[in-house]
Parts: sequence; C-alpha cells; structure tokens
Amino acid sequence: MKRLSYILLLITCIACAKPKQEIEFWLTDPNQPILFEKQDVYFISESEQSLAIDSEIIYQEMDGFGFTLSQGSAQHLLGMSDSARLDLLKELFGDDEKSIRISYLRLSVAASDLNEYPFSYNDLSDSLGVDPELEFFTLGPDTLDVIPILKEIISINPKIQLMASPWSPPSWMKDNRDTRGGSLLEEYEASYAQYLVKYIKAMKAQGITIHALTIQNEPLHPGNNPSLLMLPEQQARFIGQHLGPAFEEAGIQTKIVIYDHNADRPDYPITVLEDSLAYPYIDGSAFHLYGGKIEALSEVHQAFPDKNIYFTEQWIGAPGNLPGDLAWHTKNLIIGATRNWAKTVLEWNLTSNPTLTPHTDRGGCDRCLGAVTIDGEEVTRNPAYYIIAHASKFVDPGSVRIDSPEISNLPNVAFLRPDRKRVLIALNESSELQAFQIKEGSKVFDVSLPAGSVGTWIWD
Repeated sequence: MKRLSYILLLITCIACAKPKQEIEFWLTDPNQPILFEKQDVYFISESEQSLAIDSEIIYQEMDGFGFTLSQGSAQHLLGMSDSARLDLLKELFGDDEKSIRISYLRLSVAASDLNEYPFSYNDLSDSLGVDPELEFFTLGPDTLDVIPILKEIISINPKIQLMASPWSPPSWMKDNRDTRGGSLLEEYEASYAQYLVKYIKAMKAQGITIHALTIQNEPLHPGNNPSLLMLPEQQARFIGQHLGPAFEEAGIQTKIVIYDHNADRPDYPITVLEDSLAYPYIDGSAFHLYGGKIEALSEVHQAFPDKNIYFTEQWIGAPGNLPGDLAWHTKNLIIGATRNWAKTVLEWNLTSNPTLTPHTDRGGCDRCLGAVTIDGEEVTRNPAYYIIAHASKFVDPGSVRIDSPEISNLPNVAFLRPDRKRVLIALNESSELQAFQIKEGSKVFDVSLPAGSVGTWIWD
C-alpha cells in the first residue's frame, strides 16, 4: 500500500486543504519515516508565521555540495560489480530524477587516515634518504583506486569540481621523519611546493583538474596518521615565498585555500591573510566544525570580505542517528555554513563498509560512517546522504544565496539558481508541526513542516 502523504497524517482539517502545484517539495521526516521523498504540497489556511524571501539581496555564489572521496571509498566502490557501481555513481553524481546530483568532491593528496596505510607520492626505500629534486615522485597507489573511480565519476558529471588536501608531506621533509605529526622543515619548503605542483600536473595528465588545494588538512591536529603540525606563520611563509610563486611560474590556476580546520581558531586564517606576501595568492579559507561555532566563518569573511569561505569536512560517527544527525548537520552546515558565507558544504566521507575499514593505525578514524555503506552489492543510505541531498539535488553550482529571515525554531537558507528558480531549505526544530507562509514578491505559498524534519521547496 502506498505510504500516505505526511500531511494526511498531521493536518486535522484535511477537508480544507487543496493541492497546489506551483511549488515542489521534498521531505525527510525521521519520525514517519520519510527519507528524502517528493511530497504533495497543500494549501494550509491560517499560517502562523511568514518566511519572506528577497532575491534582490544576494550573498555568495555557491560552488557545490558533496563529500570526500577517500582511497577507502574508492576501494569500496571498486569491490562492486561494474553494473552495480555504475548505478550507484549515477544516483550520486548523475542528473536525472533519481540522482542527488553531487557537485563537489574533496580528495586527499596521497594518503588520508582512511587508507590501509600512510604513504606519500615521494616515499624512499632508504629511511635516511632525501630527494629534494623529487626524482622519485609518482602517484603510486592512487592509480589503483582513486583515479579510476574519479574517471568514472567525471564521465557521469564532467563539471564536478575537485578540492585536494594533503594530510602530510613525505616523511623525509619533516623534522620527525614520521608520517604522523612533526613539522615541515624550512629547508624543504621549496621542494614541497614543487611536490604539490607535480601532483596537480600529474592529475591533469590523467584528465583530472584540481580546482582548489588546501595547504594542510587540520594543521593544528598532529595526532592523526598521517598528519602535520603547521602553524599560521609557517603556512603564510610557505605560500608567500614558495607555493604561490611556484604555481605562478608553472601557470597553475588551482585556487590556494588556507587553514582547513575547526571554527574555534578564526585567528589562524586571519593571521595568514595578514601576511602581505601570502595574501595575493590566497583564494580563501576552509573550515571544519569539530570545535567552535559556525559564526566564526563570518568573522573571517568580515575581516577579509574579498576572500572566499569553504566548509570542507564534518564526520558522522557510526552507526549514525538520523533524527539527531539530520537536525544538527542541517542546522549547522547546510544552513549555518552557507548563512556564514561558505561556498561549499562537504561531509566526510563518501562511502564506508560494514567493518568501517580501511583506516590507518595510530589515529586513523575507526568510526567514520560514509554517506552510503557498501556491503558487496548492497547499498545502505546513511544520514549524510540525506543531509547533503537536500541541497545538492537542487542548489546548482553558480547559484547564489539570497536573503531569508532568521526565525526561531525554523532555521532556513534560500538560494537563487542560474535558471532563476528559487530554493528554500528549512529545519523544524520544534516539537510540533509548523505551518508558515513562503513569500517572495507577489507569490505566497502556505506550507507546513513536521517536527524534527527537513524540507526543500523549489519554485519559479
């Protein structure tokens, strides 16, 4: 029996409701459950509050919504049959009615902590050796998993944008000669800049364009494996004296993005941006939210309004909790990050398997739950899938955030797409159904949203 629309279960006076077709509505309601499904929209009389959209007030342009494609994620996908993998990749990255239309991916430069083991693109067999001329550079293990999967994704969505983030330089460049922790030796900063140049060129030779590069994943967290401690003064020096000039000399257009860590230290990107040598090369700053408040992104924007803001990572711990995860991530990331100038919202990470492997030793994440779990040919969609889908399916790259009011218990964000359609995403934080009017110019839509649910509305 076909599931009844949520509105039939929640509106007591259904006799006074009538369908309206001018606005499209998609709902995730964990209490039903309704999992990212298109719903009928009904006229609800006596709406108690108004949500007025103003498409004349424009904020940042959006680059996209998505996930990180770790090496582990690529391995999970390669373990599927070709036909099952193609079906899943079309669902994730395609452009049809059944797709969630992911438009942005983050990659690790060499290994992240969701690898079987740490590696760089310039590892040496001699534990005491060095290679400042990078004669032994190779994309190595990435040619076996990440690059083949990326090529399949690009064949489905040629416009997908890619950001890359290193977890560690080659260990011979570091003061502790270890993949975990330590700092980049100043004497190898020029070599490390060339290492990143080689990475971008090598990926380009594979038909893969890296649109943006963050300097270091979580530069204040040297306890992961791999990882690196990089203080803001060194990041500024590295960009201003080495990486920026190296990109310029090589004709590389990849955007340089700084920080890539928690919102509790807005002073870090501000310090880097205050460096006169580094400043001209920097496109913007990237953030996670394992500490601090999302409003810190606006603090950096206000200090340097000509530089961009990106939100690049947030994990969900296994086994996941859809009601709690949906509410927190939608409020703080899909709505909160974009209302605080973020051009991207990326979750960590694309896939997991039932055993949450692979991951490295000495700090690799053993509880990171992917957007989907792949078990052979079986696919389970997890909270991050629905969180991102509410934005990625409808907010096209090139959309701009437009003005919408802050309403108690109804956090929301609105966008104007390149095709001039409007998109509104809202969360009902209250314990009761909320009825309200969406107003934009002469258009008025009377709608409602169940308690604890997320809705996306789209209209011309």
